[in-house]
Formats: sequence, structure tokens, C-alpha cells
Amino acid sequence: MEQPRHQIRAAHTAATITVYQAYSPDLGLPAAREGRFPAAWKRDRMTWIKPSFLWMMYRCGWATKEGQETVLAVEITRDGFEWALRHACLSGYVQGLHSDRATWQRQLKRAPARVQWDPERDVRLQALPHRALQLGLCGEAVRRYADEWTVGIRDVTPLAQEIHARVRVGDLDSAARLLPQEHPYPVGDALLAHLRG
Repeated sequence: MEQPRHQIRAAHTAATITVYQAYSPDLGLPAAREGRFPAAWKRDRMTWIKPSFLWMMYRCGWATKEGQETVLAVEITRDGFEWALRHACLSGYVQGLHSDRATWQRQLKRAPARVQWDPERDVRLQALPHRALQLGLCGEAVRRYADEWTVGIRDVTPLAQEIHARVRVGDLDSAARLLPQEHPYPVGDALLAHLRG
């Protein structure tokens, strides 16, 4: 069955959703150990969270890129995630969705979150026709993410390395079986209407 072009797919429970980020070990390892982001983690910078494990693998090169050697699975509240979506603005101007470019620029400047839709990836990290959500958090959203929404943080670098090892030898079926189970996230159309670019 063909995937909808803009659909959030994620590992989620009734109360939480798992998103991924990659950091250098000096930030990632303490975060996983303590279950919260360390003091060195910058709350004044934009941070991007990704519900798609394979998009994260594409971004961090299976945890091989410099500064992205530690992959974290961050479990956050669904309430927080949906707050970010409600308050988000698309990162790019879309004619017909935004009344004009100046209005979109004002919205983007004020928004504590922004959304980007990038091609989803398969286990070989090849682009797929449907899109994966990236959610950028800044200002109030970053503080809420770190201090209120985060329920737990796990280091999934060993999992990334194991899947990558199987992909490298061409064992794609067993690689796929190890992937986190991601399903369509039950979000109403109204919540995404202003975010479909």
C-alpha cells in the first residue's frame, strides 16, 4: 500500500513518542546515563528531533559522522510533541498555503518550532517517495523539550551499528527486522493542515 506523502510515522505509546538525535559522545553518553540532557547541552540553540530512525541514520551516517557518533532515542510526551506541532511553522514558504512570503517570514520568526519534510529513507538509506518529519525546536520549545517533555533517553548507537553491519553484508531482511517499529502517528488532519508543504 502506498504511503501518504506527509504522514508522521514513529514508535509511540498511548502517552509518548520516540524521536532521535545524534550527538558527540561527550553530550550523548551523559544524556543517556542520566536520562536528561547535561548542563553542557545548549538550550539557546535550535535542536532538531526526528521520529524516523532511518532518516536519523541517513543524517548521521549510521553514527559515523563527526559529532554524531552517539545516537539517542528520546522518549517524549505526546502532549509536548503535539504542542510543538500546533505552534510550528513550515521552514520553507509554500505558495497557496501561506498568504504571502512576508507573512510566512513573520510566522517563522515568532514560531518556537519549525517543520521540514524530507524524503524518507529505506534500509540502504536510499530516498523514498514519501516524506519524514523533522521538527526543529527553539526558544520556549527547547526548554520544554529538555525540562518537561523528556521521559527517557536511551543510547541506541549499538543498534545502529548492528543494523549497519547487516546492511553492509547485504543481509537486508535481518537488518529490517531489527529496526524500531514505527507506525502512523494518530494525529488529526487539523493539526498538520498548516504544515503540509
